[in-house]
Amino acid sequence: MPVVDVDPDELRRLTGHEEKSDDELREDLFALGLEYEGETEDGEFQLEFAPDRLDRLSVEGVARSLRYQYGDDRGVYIPTTNSAEWVVEVDESVPDERPYVTAAVVRGLDMSEEKLQSLIQLQEKLHATMGRKRAKGAIGVHDLTMLKGRAARSAAEGASGEEHEADHREASDVGTASEASREGRSDDPRSRAGTGGGDTHAKTITYRGVEPDGDRFVPLEADTDMTPAEVLTDHPTGRTYTPIVEDYERYPAIYDEIGLFSFPPVINGKRTEVDEGSRDLLIEMTGTDQWTIDRMLNIVCYALDARGGRIEDVRVKYPDHETVRPDFSTDRKSVSHERIESIMGIDLDLDEVIDLFERSGLDASTTEVGDDEIAYEVDVPPYRVDVLHALDLVDDVGRAYGFNDLEPKYPDVSTVGGRHERSRLEDAARDALVGLGFEDLLDFHMISEVENYERMNLEPGTDAFGADEPVTITEPYSEDYTMLRTWALPSLAMVLERNTHRAYPQDLAEVGLAAHLDDDENTGVAEARHVAAVLARTDASYEDAKSRLAALCRAFSADLETPATEHPSFLPGRVAEVVIDGESVGVVGELHPAVLVEHDLELPVAAFEFRLDALGGD
Repeated sequence: MPVVDVDPDELRRLTGHEEKSDDELREDLFALGLEYEGETEDGEFQLEFAPDRLDRLSVEGVARSLRYQYGDDRGVYIPTTNSAEWVVEVDESVPDERPYVTAAVVRGLDMSEEKLQSLIQLQEKLHATMGRKRAKGAIGVHDLTMLKGRAARSAAEGASGEEHEADHREASDVGTASEASREGRSDDPRSRAGTGGGDTHAKTITYRGVEPDGDRFVPLEADTDMTPAEVLTDHPTGRTYTPIVEDYERYPAIYDEIGLFSFPPVINGKRTEVDEGSRDLLIEMTGTDQWTIDRMLNIVCYALDARGGRIEDVRVKYPDHETVRPDFSTDRKSVSHERIESIMGIDLDLDEVIDLFERSGLDASTTEVGDDEIAYEVDVPPYRVDVLHALDLVDDVGRAYGFNDLEPKYPDVSTVGGRHERSRLEDAARDALVGLGFEDLLDFHMISEVENYERMNLEPGTDAFGADEPVTITEPYSEDYTMLRTWALPSLAMVLERNTHRAYPQDLAEVGLAAHLDDDENTGVAEARHVAAVLARTDASYEDAKSRLAALCRAFSADLETPATEHPSFLPGRVAEVVIDGESVGVVGELHPAVLVEHDLELPVAAFEFRLDALGGD
């Protein structure tokens, strides 16, 4: 989970509670769900965040939540915006892989080193989370005074901007995203078909595609001008983000009247670089999903609004429609009064619940949804990307009430608890594995497609063990955890990879969840507990893995057979099928050299994996 550095003195100033001691602040932050992880050398709090509350990735966002918690602010706050003076034109030459852009202007900032560092940290944390390391969204922050907007032209004149040569002065960094429908909202009134008129006095910049060896510009932290292709090969930041754009025929680029000043998602130019003297900023974001970059923009705008900045609209003109950004429209969600009381286990008055919603930064009103049944219609502010379901609203109410203030009580029903038979079997299998010399592991059930398949030399959808179709996450917060693993050996291989500096032998085992798509299941997903083990040592062999497997089966009075088979993750001729009590349930053998090389392992690894239920139980 992300860790953010927060200056406690800055936090006190932004909340207006200078009297708060460090200990009191830490207690208040813990009540918000922010874990104190220590302090930096400069005395800043290091706070670990739940990945859903991305609006708290800056000191401004944390201060906003505290002010609601203290009761100093209430309800939904929407910043006022000035009319658009700037226009972003999206040219048809923009790469299809990164078609979306959003932007806002922020004026009147009294930029200081602390404010600049807070903005940079927020930018980096949003890149790492919502932006998926800039692949889904990237943020560019520019000194507006260094930009020269070109006068609007007719559609017939086009908007290529190729005739402008890049002037080589300073710039900053950039953003992501795609439109998604939102519950309880009508169509955005700020988005309309057509390009409209009245652009005569608008200042226009253009988002378009550029040839790899096209226009030159001076990137940040460089002293000479470069083409985009040269940035990717010769600039340290360019080399870091090359994988995002290396397959594009044309690269994304943003131009003003002078020339190219931003190469998203890689790097900005020096010309518009933001420093402590900057007062007016252009925030632009590009990405693969409009909804994502719009929400990232909202989070940044709210942080700068808290610093006294005045938000100004920007018109974004696509070839077939036009929008006005930032989009500060609210979402609406519903939750019943009965559900709130049921989950929290307490009785609450209607007015009390509305008060708790307002102290969470939400607006709420009651409505009748049935006979004597009351529900709340709740307006959610535009920076809250985490409120997706009714349960999220209950969580806000509970946090505002204070989870520590809930009194424990016995349930109304009387039952006799006992361990599930599957749990008994898991514990017995773990005990047997430890007795055979394995170190017991507990690993994540989520993984990426690359780790689950590609690095294991496995093709998804084939008949090989572990190659089942995956259960994927629609909107994962991290590219490292995009699916439920279909087998456990990839997790063990990753542990071995991370522990090459440790002494050998390393004999590791895990009893854990695996899942895959299955139309025969009511949920469409088949889940099972798997037993997986690896032996990493200079003399590891198929015989070693089979002997341990055979001993494990004998401990459960299970009949084991190991007919020869083929599996792309294992060495041909040194791999067998695991058949327990006549049912094929797994695989055993020596890992393929390609898998070992992929995981930087320099010695043999023997392994086995099979379904736990083959040893007995439900």
